[in-house]
Amino acid sequence: MANRLFDASVSPAAVPEADARGPWAYLWWLVRIRPWPLVLSALLGMAWMVPLALLPLVIGRAIDEAGRDGDPAGLYLWALLALGLGLIQALAGAGLIQAAVGAEAHALSYTHRVLMRQVTRLGGTLRAKARSGDVAASAAADVESIGNSFEVVGRSVGAVVAAVLVAVALTVTSPVLGLAVLIGVPAAVVGIGPLLRPLQERDEEQREQMGIATSQAGDIVAGLRILRGIGGEAAFAERFRVTSQQVRRAGESAGRMEAWLEAAGVFLPGLVTVGIAWLGARLALNGTITPGELVAFYGASAFLTLPVSTATEAAETLSLAKVAAGRICTLLRITPVPEQPAHPEPLPAGPLSLTDEDTGLTAEAGLLTVVAAPADRAGALADRLTRYGEQVAPSAVLVGGVPLDRVDLAELRARVLRSGPADTLFSGTVGEELSAGLARSRGALTDALFAADATDVVEGLPDGLDEYLGEGGRALSGGQRQRLVLARALLAAPDVLVLEDPTASVDAQTEARIVERVAALRAGRTTVVFSDSPLWLGVADRVHLLDADGSPARAEGVRS
Repeated sequence: MANRLFDASVSPAAVPEADARGPWAYLWWLVRIRPWPLVLSALLGMAWMVPLALLPLVIGRAIDEAGRDGDPAGLYLWALLALGLGLIQALAGAGLIQAAVGAEAHALSYTHRVLMRQVTRLGGTLRAKARSGDVAASAAADVESIGNSFEVVGRSVGAVVAAVLVAVALTVTSPVLGLAVLIGVPAAVVGIGPLLRPLQERDEEQREQMGIATSQAGDIVAGLRILRGIGGEAAFAERFRVTSQQVRRAGESAGRMEAWLEAAGVFLPGLVTVGIAWLGARLALNGTITPGELVAFYGASAFLTLPVSTATEAAETLSLAKVAAGRICTLLRITPVPEQPAHPEPLPAGPLSLTDEDTGLTAEAGLLTVVAAPADRAGALADRLTRYGEQVAPSAVLVGGVPLDRVDLAELRARVLRSGPADTLFSGTVGEELSAGLARSRGALTDALFAADATDVVEGLPDGLDEYLGEGGRALSGGQRQRLVLARALLAAPDVLVLEDPTASVDAQTEARIVERVAALRAGRTTVVFSDSPLWLGVADRVHLLDADGSPARAEGVRS
């Protein structure tokens, strides 16, 4: 398995740009890009619901045929027709389930993919623009809500067509009863409408509270070691308890409204059924309709509760999907920082220099430059030199002689890499984590692990490169994590590598080995290290000293 990681890379399938102008626009975009699952689901929904609607009418005719003297051929014919309708409904029902699940899977898959693409585009911008809990909730609950709305489409279309067909058939048989159906069923559906808005508002409140709770839970888990160090477990646990109770209350409020909606979906159609049955019985007593037609009318009116309940379910599901799509659109509308330049300029081939005219810092192409700066200034300057973070890229920063704000972002990220203490390890095998999806030879991996003094880290794991790392590499020590992060950066082999305190979490002996090996591995390529360690200063080709007051950098010379 480990060998395959370095032989090929996987290219994700292209996904069209989503329409994020609003929730309905996004849902309609999902329909447009792949309509056939919904079309097939709608056709099968009609094939499943229409036989069920016609069955009471066929049974009514069979009863009237049985009451007549003479040849029973008519009874047999209607009985066979009822059997045929049952078979059609059974076959259509089996296909409907598959088609509905296919439509749901389409919505789930594409929404997951556009979310993941947006998260990848945003990079570090995401943390500043959105709560981690909102992103997690969108990837789970919101995506599921949108999928559910696609699953119900087939049954909803079939319910509408069947209801219209029944109304027409009843009107032909008895205009009075048909009119009662045409008025009563839409009135029952409209009567449910006033409950949808409060349900949507309460669902939005529940979704908001869930996002807050998820963010707090993630913070507590990530910072549990720190909380124990300062004795803050109880305080943060109490804060999360309060938040979870708010989530519970919001859920109960939304649940009560859903219960009222479900009750209305049963009660209002029930009133229509009772009214039609009473009116049909009166017409049968007067001889206006036959006993078979009375049975047909009663069965048809009872059937109409199904379209109404399906319409209720569809309205509720679409209400939840609208809230979910609105949340997803909010994430999709976040603009990545930094933005792509309007007219990007290509970088020259080969080693690249890095110059900041404002601070006087210069990293010559192919050399190892060490910058000794206060910790609070080092991170900001590393961001400035590599165009990370939210600050606008200054034209005074040049990479390979090209202003940083004119470089294509994809090319910049491929050729200029920044690695610092905030970098994390992701879930997956060690081999997958180090390669980061790039095609790298096994020899390059061995060299990167050796330079980062991380060979023993991998060899100490039970499964080596196939060992599964948990979230953040929490099973490793701080020094082990930092060495693997450094190995990952070295394996990427960028033209310019900017390292911020790459050996802050290791002991002096380990640092000495790392310093010498990194200098050897990166020979001929541009490397900038922010550190005041004497070991790094000792191997530097050029040293720059920066003061806390923002004074220009002072070059201390070039190593011979």
